[in-house]
Amino acid sequence: MPKKQIMKAKQTMKVNKKTKTEKRSKTTSTKTKMKAKPITKPKTAEKKPAVKATKITTKDRKLQEIKKKLLSQKKELLIGAIEALNELPGETVFSDLGDQATAEIDRNFMLRLKGRERKLLKKIEEAIERINQGVFGICEKCGEDINIKRLEARPVTTMCIECKTVQEEEEKLRER
Repeated sequence: MPKKQIMKAKQTMKVNKKTKTEKRSKTTSTKTKMKAKPITKPKTAEKKPAVKATKITTKDRKLQEIKKKLLSQKKELLIGAIEALNELPGETVFSDLGDQATAEIDRNFMLRLKGRERKLLKKIEEAIERINQGVFGICEKCGEDINIKRLEARPVTTMCIECKTVQEEEEKLRER
C-alpha cells in the first residue's frame, strides 16, 4: 500500500477511536452527572510525515539537459581550441608563391573558424549564466517565454522566434 493510503487509514482509525471514546464519555457523564475528564493522548513518539521532495517539473528537467549539453559543447570547443593552437602552422616561407598563398589562406581560414568558435563559446557561457540566474528561456526583446523546442535546437538563443524573425527581416532591409 502506498504511504498516503496507509497514513489516511491511520487517521481514519484515530478519528473512529475518538468518536467512540467521546460517545462513551457523554453517556457516562449523563448517567453519573459528573464532568468527564478530558481524554489525553498517551505521550508516544509520533512519526512526523516525511518532508516531500520538491517535484522537478518537465521544464526544469529540460533546462538541466540543456545545461549539460552546453557544458559538454563548451568543453569540446575548449579542447578543439587547444588542439588547433598546437597544430596551427606558423609563418612559413615557401619558395613557390602558390604554395605560400595556399598556406596563408588555410591559416586565415583556421583563424576565422576559431574566431567564430570564440564567439560561440562566449554565447554558451552567457546561456549557462542565464540558467543559473533563472532567466534562461525568456526573450530579451518582448519578455515572453521562448519555446522549449527552440531552446533545445539553439540553446544559446536570447530571442523568441517571432522577435528573431523581425530582427532578421530588419537586417535584410538594411543590407539593401
